[in-house]
Amino acid sequence: MISRRNIRVKVMQTLYTIDTSEEQAQGNKFNKLLDKHLEQSRQIFVYLIHHIISIARYAETDSRLRSSKHLPSKEDLNVNIKIAGNEIVWKILEDSSYQRAVAEIKPQHWDNDELIRKTYLQLVEAPVYKEYIALQERNKKSEKNILEYIFTDLMLANDDFMSHMDDTFLHWDDDAEMMNQLVLNFLQKPANADFQDMLGAEKRKFANDLLQTVLEKKEYCLELIKPKLKNWDAERIAVLDMILMEMGVCEFLYFDTIPTKVTINEYIDLAKEYSTQQSGHFVNGILDNIHKDLLAQDKLHKVSHKKS
Repeated sequence: MISRRNIRVKVMQTLYTIDTSEEQAQGNKFNKLLDKHLEQSRQIFVYLIHHIISIARYAETDSRLRSSKHLPSKEDLNVNIKIAGNEIVWKILEDSSYQRAVAEIKPQHWDNDELIRKTYLQLVEAPVYKEYIALQERNKKSEKNILEYIFTDLMLANDDFMSHMDDTFLHWDDDAEMMNQLVLNFLQKPANADFQDMLGAEKRKFANDLLQTVLEKKEYCLELIKPKLKNWDAERIAVLDMILMEMGVCEFLYFDTIPTKVTINEYIDLAKEYSTQQSGHFVNGILDNIHKDLLAQDKLHKVSHKKS
């Protein structure tokens, strides 16, 4: 579920925590710290899915409250609860890995009931919702689209919801873009998700290998990076920029199945997103120069996957 780009973000965050911490981690404490960052992301993901479901199922609560009025109107007695039976919602609710995640994480403890109610009331006024309930049949596209609308247009575009996430999750700012893509990918193919393990064995190995390699080869990476800094003082360069360049150099040298072009593009994007305004251009220049040197010295040995 989590992409290699997402993993790079988690490794970057872990390395930043290590670099800016006065406490020196030892042994497998590094990997445990990475696991902690990944677990924080899993909790946010589970909560976002739970929140989407809570909004959809609020239709039943709304129907019950309105029908129990002292003098309910015709509209009160005929609240459309189609969205509460959304097929994707119920596939998620019946998913055993989701059930275990909810039992373990307890996302309902972070619920803001008033926020859920207000978001639902916004939903029922939206033209897209009225089109949804007007459809007599259920189809995969409309079931997915209405949940995507809740997520992108009513949650992520809502200042109150974003404040709620900021207040609830310490690392929300770091994970927001990643979560946007994860949730949308999940709604496309909910059956492929495992709420207990968002990485899988292969990607978990990549995460641990990348972290350990950067830590073990840090001094050698710096030997390659520092001569390229020219008039830059290495001590004054943004910590994240140095981390991203170290990660990039390690991918050049020690991850032979990752094309160098992919590595450079990934770290340019991460620098733009997570560091300073000039970081993308800076990281691009340094990595490109190091790449050229390594090629000239025949130190790059990448595995080609092209058919011969």
